[in-house]
Amino acid sequence: MTANVWGYRETSGHLAGADLTGYKVEATDGSIGKVDKHSDDVGSAYIVVDTGPWIFGKEVLLPAGTVSRVDPDDKKIFVDRTKEQIKNAPEFDKDKHLGNAEYHNQVGGYYGG
Repeated sequence: MTANVWGYRETSGHLAGADLTGYKVEATDGSIGKVDKHSDDVGSAYIVVDTGPWIFGKEVLLPAGTVSRVDPDDKKIFVDRTKEQIKNAPEFDKDKHLGNAEYHNQVGGYYGG
């Protein structure tokens, strides 16, 4: 695990400034949805995944440190968590949680930050 769960790993292949919106997101055991929003902010980088029917239309926020690889050719992002781990993460509501330090800490703690 990276020292900072809120930063992309140097080995992920993520290029700062790249638009990841619409990329498919793959957990270690299958697809979880597509990127709806993302941030490259230093110290708080993340992706928001629209899970579609998988978790009944919910969105999940994944810290950038969970991203193991970005494949720009196939427009896919691979994360090193299982679907179950992601499903059990703190619930995300973009109207309440984006920019919320308490939620940020809760998610960071869950993912090992």
